[in-house]
Amino acid sequence: MSPVDVVIVGGGPTGLLLAGELRLGGVQVIVLERLAAPTDLSKAPGIAGRGAQTLNYRGLLDRFDGAARGWARFTHFGGIPLDLTPLLESVPPEHLPPLLMAPQAQVERVLREWAVELGAQLRRGHQVTEVTQSTEQVTLQVDGPDGGYRLDARYVVGCDGARSLVRRAAGIGFTGTEATQISRFGDVTLTDPDAVPPGMRRTPTGLFTAFPLGNGVHRVVVSEWRTGGDRDAPVTLDDLRGATRRVLGTEVGMSESRWLSRFTDAARQADRYRAGRVLLAGDAAHIQLPAGGPGMTTGIQDAANLGWKLAAQVRGDAPAGLLDTYHSERHPVAERMLTSVRAQGLLLSPGPHVDALRDVFAELLTEPTTLRAVADRLTGLDIRYQPGPHPLIGGWAPDLKLDRGTTLGTLLHTGRPVLLDLTTDRRLRDIAAGWQDRVDIVPAVATEPLTGLLVRPDGYVAWAHENGGDGLTHALTTWFGPAG
Repeated sequence: MSPVDVVIVGGGPTGLLLAGELRLGGVQVIVLERLAAPTDLSKAPGIAGRGAQTLNYRGLLDRFDGAARGWARFTHFGGIPLDLTPLLESVPPEHLPPLLMAPQAQVERVLREWAVELGAQLRRGHQVTEVTQSTEQVTLQVDGPDGGYRLDARYVVGCDGARSLVRRAAGIGFTGTEATQISRFGDVTLTDPDAVPPGMRRTPTGLFTAFPLGNGVHRVVVSEWRTGGDRDAPVTLDDLRGATRRVLGTEVGMSESRWLSRFTDAARQADRYRAGRVLLAGDAAHIQLPAGGPGMTTGIQDAANLGWKLAAQVRGDAPAGLLDTYHSERHPVAERMLTSVRAQGLLLSPGPHVDALRDVFAELLTEPTTLRAVADRLTGLDIRYQPGPHPLIGGWAPDLKLDRGTTLGTLLHTGRPVLLDLTTDRRLRDIAAGWQDRVDIVPAVATEPLTGLLVRPDGYVAWAHENGGDGLTHALTTWFGPAG
């Protein structure tokens, strides 16, 4: 039996988006998920910034029925409140941090339905127990509901979380900093919600945060500046009550729990995102304190970056070295994100020296330019791959309004690269004729001072020009291979 094109291990948001991306690229995909059914539990309450923009460029935001959409007006950096309202009034909409208030369970449902519609095969209750690879394929041993079996694939992507078996089997290191705090959280019913301190409260022994989830349920998160205890033991409601008592110095009534878990501020990153025919994405590639919710957003961007490149590799039309740009582009992004999260963890820690540091940061963050820079960093809006001679190259493609009532974002729903020919004589169409089997060439009219814009499937600009077609052939060859 011929190997499957790609097997994705792990059916969370990263794995499911990657499955859809690969199917848009015409690749056969199987997703192996160890859980027999969705849990309907959500670590992340929403997606902001580049993650939300990525879903928008696939036409997926309209599937989030009842989810609040708009611009992020408030956030925090290390517990220091940030009011982003001035940004809404002073910068163009494409520079604002978009926000989708949809819990992770809803994100997974939308992505799961989309991937399956596109033809991805999702196998639930299938646990991978062994991964080996040769120069020709990757072999997985899988325990399924009907027994064990072998599955061969041309490529395997580990989206199987912080304790990734795929990463360990590939011999990829996972280095970083150890935990300095432990956090317990629960979705619980409070006996007296009005008596609970609102928002985040920092004390000499830790942090306490509570916010409503609806239907009388609150999420309570308690962080302590110590890391002892059995991290593998199930968290109980008494554990959460005890941690709350130690941090607040008082009792908080909790009558029942819907979900209990823990996390730490350990920050680790895979040394490499590719080892032969095995690749990593999402939490399998990076873990961190969930300050500001960077995990799901970063994982979504991993999937968007990898999907079209891996699909081209499988199809056989990828230029030399394209798949290796997944690591070279995404590893520095996650590394920078981990630095930011470590800094936030330090700002949350106790002590008079940290108090002084927080006061200085709070004052600096009232300056509009600094506020913008921090907001962009928190939401991924500052990401730029391989800059070029035009300021748009390497950055996110703005959702240009085009003639005939369409937008650039709409053109990207298919997951194919797009070349906007904005010249009056349509000369870019002739230059790019040899790539029309791989690139959608769209004659259009836009108000921006551009003659053309080449956009990768993941929404980033590969080429832009204001005076002609110089460099277009090179960009097409670099990203999409030689002309056919």
